[in-house]
Amino acid sequence: MAVEVGSIIEGKVTAIKPFGMFVAVNETQQGLVHISQVANGFVKDINEHFSVGDSVKVKVLSIDDAGKISLSVRAAMPAPEREARDEQKERGGDRGGFRGGNRGGDRGFNKRENPKDSFEDKLKKWMKHSEENLATINKKQNKRGY
Repeated sequence: MAVEVGSIIEGKVTAIKPFGMFVAVNETQQGLVHISQVANGFVKDINEHFSVGDSVKVKVLSIDDAGKISLSVRAAMPAPEREARDEQKERGGDRGGFRGGNRGGDRGFNKRENPKDSFEDKLKKWMKHSEENLATINKKQNKRGY
């Protein structure tokens, strides 16, 4: 069976290394699944996901001129559900927008931001807020005699 880029095939894990795992794709060829392609999300230890001898579905990502085959378990899996993220948005936990630390000034600035505002509206609010903060800083400096 010829191995083709883009195809999803069944293989068998032949070796596991810290950087990835080798998968036999046919009788004579094997490819590498880099650790970043083992699963959706962060993988610290491949052994927590697979063992030597396991059958695994992989997608052929590339085959270089030397015949090295790059494989992905992630790409062979259906896209992950976004339920947790969507639920968080519904509860109001993920508001988007500015996430920097607030060091003084108007501590309610982020709360005034409406996620439905256009970029221009957000920019105007930010500029107004920045000008107010600058005015406050200038007043304080003038009082201290700087």
